[in-house]
Amino acid sequence: MTAAQPEARSRARTVAHLAAAFAAAALPGAAAAFDYPTSDRVVYVESCVRDHPGPHFEMVNKCSCAIDALARKIPYDDFVQMTTALNANTIGGERGAYIRDVEPLQKQIRDFRTLQTQAFKDCFVNATGPR
Repeated sequence: MTAAQPEARSRARTVAHLAAAFAAAALPGAAAAFDYPTSDRVVYVESCVRDHPGPHFEMVNKCSCAIDALARKIPYDDFVQMTTALNANTIGGERGAYIRDVEPLQKQIRDFRTLQTQAFKDCFVNATGPR
């Protein structure tokens, strides 16, 4: 081992520690652009994990990343409206026709699916699930 190797390792460790400190300082504000209730985040993550099979711990982290990405882009009230329309869109028969026949609701559903697809892509969630 040369004298330069321990010094290079020490510098690399210092840079890694600084990067981690900056990342940790940036995280709280990054995930909280729009404040979603914890219970809604949990329900979203549980649904995402159920719909996207994989190692549990890995999928919890990926799905948490996805809801954080959505929370940075969509105000909570819009999230509720969009997900309600998306879920109601699957109702069969005449009751479901109300949702399927209203273009503004269909636009909300398309917009949400686009945002969710991007969040899944950014967070490495395999987007082949039912949503």
